[in-house]
Amino acid sequence: MLTAFTAGLMSVFTPMGLLAILGGVLCGIFVGVMPGLSSVMGMSIMLPVALAMDGNMGVLMMLGIFCGAIYGGSITAIMINTPGTANSAATCLDGYPMAHKYHQPGRAISISTTASTFGGLFSALMLLWTSPILSSFALKFSAQESFALALFGISVVASISSENVLKGIMGALIGLLLATVGVDTTTGAYRFTFDTVYLTGGISNIPVLIGLFAFSQGLINVADNFGKHRDKVSQKLERILPTKEDLVTIFPTLIRSSVIGTIIGAIPGTGGDIASWVGYNEAKRWSKHPEKFGDGAPDGIAAPEAANNAISGGALIPLLSLSIPGDACTAIMLGALMMLGITPGPLLMSESPDKVYMIVIGLFFANVFMGICGFGGIKIFARISSVPEIILTPLIFVFCFVGTFAVNHTVQDIYLMIVCGILGFFLIKMQFSIPPIILGMILGGILEKNFRRALVLSNGDWTTFLTRPISCVFIIIAILSLFYPFVLPMLKKRKAQKAEAKNHD
Repeated sequence: MLTAFTAGLMSVFTPMGLLAILGGVLCGIFVGVMPGLSSVMGMSIMLPVALAMDGNMGVLMMLGIFCGAIYGGSITAIMINTPGTANSAATCLDGYPMAHKYHQPGRAISISTTASTFGGLFSALMLLWTSPILSSFALKFSAQESFALALFGISVVASISSENVLKGIMGALIGLLLATVGVDTTTGAYRFTFDTVYLTGGISNIPVLIGLFAFSQGLINVADNFGKHRDKVSQKLERILPTKEDLVTIFPTLIRSSVIGTIIGAIPGTGGDIASWVGYNEAKRWSKHPEKFGDGAPDGIAAPEAANNAISGGALIPLLSLSIPGDACTAIMLGALMMLGITPGPLLMSESPDKVYMIVIGLFFANVFMGICGFGGIKIFARISSVPEIILTPLIFVFCFVGTFAVNHTVQDIYLMIVCGILGFFLIKMQFSIPPIILGMILGGILEKNFRRALVLSNGDWTTFLTRPISCVFIIIAILSLFYPFVLPMLKKRKAQKAEAKNHD
């Protein structure tokens, strides 16, 4: 393990490695401070750039974007009461009053930066601690277990990431259908290629990712926000670093929220928005002065920021160990890792421990750079948040076209991206969830490959998935995760009827 750790450290601690992380962090913060952009959009747009780099450097840059975008949303939330990302929605409650009611924007942003950095570093250390534990678990996996895991990952995201469970399942099925396009690697048969050479190699992930996440969001910005003016940032940042009194006040909240964020991040189907609200509510519940929350309380800023940044390390635990992304960002991260030659899963720790440690150490340094860039560039990032939509939206479209074409240098990819973008626009308007589609597409190949391998190894015996304990457990959990959202309303209704009948008696 020491050798693997050293190899991972040497991969990160190079001029190009550190520069890749720094560049990713800056891009992420830039995306985060822009209302209308999101961490998902930033990662999808920058994915072609990562693929053009050396494998390790591309991974490190994506980690930087992941961390930077989560933090960047807090600046916009504090300065103009508009969360740059959904993760920072809870920060508006106390961040904006502190900045404008009490005229302390510098103090609010400094608390946010401190909490974000602390939460990210805490989760990175937790990921480092859990990584060796996962290696012993990895040796028990075969084709049956890999199939069950892929099925579990798709079922969890489909059932949780959409308000309408049926729409989530339909999205996952769309993704699985897209994964079948191309030549069958087992039989050599052509599937859904429509006699075109372009589709024989399957559908490229990059145009689909950029189209569904970035191009569709650009269309939504045009439809919903074009012509609207944002409030200008006029507040003067009087102070950048937090005071000793603020640090002492928020320290218990930092610990509590970091633990909450790491745990929630490790649960598939959750995300930073859930973590931030849970962290905020717990801080208010444990506070000696809960009445101050919503009126510029320091803990009200520190709690959501520490929690939503702590998900970065927590979300990588199921991603690296089980190939299960917890949200849209980690779904893109999964696709990026696979395209860069790193296949997350139970065998990753045993076969490529140096890659795991490289990711863990890279995440740690990404949070360090995030803190440095945050404190050093607060004034600049605060001004970026006031860029008008009339400039921002065309830039989104330009990045989409350039990024899509840069990967394979084919116009067909651009056409596919546009089609996926228009499809994503209507799906979002109809309240469909996009992550299940992407996850179905990414995990579809793994699902099919291991399903066939398992049947070959068992001579066509379908019961092989149920006779192996780990595989059976994951299949049962997958089934329960799909049916639980349907059963839960029925149970609540029955409980309410019993309570009503008891009251009548």
